[in-house]
Amino acid sequence: MIAMHEKSDLDVVLERDPAPKSRSEALLFSPGLHALRLHRMAHRLYKKQMFFFARMINHISRIFTGADIHPGAVIGRRFFIDHATGVVIGETSEIGDDVSIYQGVTLGGVSTGKEKRHPTIGNNVVIGAGAAILGPVTVGDNVKIGAGSVVVKDVPPNSTVVGVPAKIVRRESATVIDLRHDELPDPVMQTFIDICHNLSELEFRVSTIEEKSGIKPSKRVKRDISMEEAEEVK
Repeated sequence: MIAMHEKSDLDVVLERDPAPKSRSEALLFSPGLHALRLHRMAHRLYKKQMFFFARMINHISRIFTGADIHPGAVIGRRFFIDHATGVVIGETSEIGDDVSIYQGVTLGGVSTGKEKRHPTIGNNVVIGAGAAILGPVTVGDNVKIGAGSVVVKDVPPNSTVVGVPAKIVRRESATVIDLRHDELPDPVMQTFIDICHNLSELEFRVSTIEEKSGIKPSKRVKRDISMEEAEEVK
């Protein structure tokens, strides 16, 4: 059973990380793979209530891989950590299958109570670099969380969320793993463009009313703006 887990973990690294040129390179030099294997060892000890030895393995793993995964965290199959530095996964976290996370991701708690205080992550989820998911929130299946986002509320399935705090910017029905966590909408820029379009429409209506009323239209500046122009302004 352990060998099957290890083989699956190694195959996942080769599938989702283009850097390793061979199985041996991935096996020896992938800190995310090492962190996951050490966590599996620590988790087995944790379930047997051998807490001291579980935390000892956790501590060794944090020193050598840069990832701090509490032995109590439950992690599903085909889990992938790109790099590993700065990754923090709390004790009551639950992670589904086919999840990918990047460096600096935090699955953290917001209370000190002895209860469920860390996130539950569904299947086929991608969490971008530096993102933080805080509290006992639930992230549904097929969700993409943008780099640097802070999630403090539940996220429905098949969504893309970005921002601080994170907001839903897209709903879709993707069922394949999409690792492009950089190609994300900018909700602030989109709101700016929508306002400009609405102002342009409002000015047109005012001009129409003025013409029908015999009032000389005042000179106005065209406010309609394209996405490309908005990027230049930004």
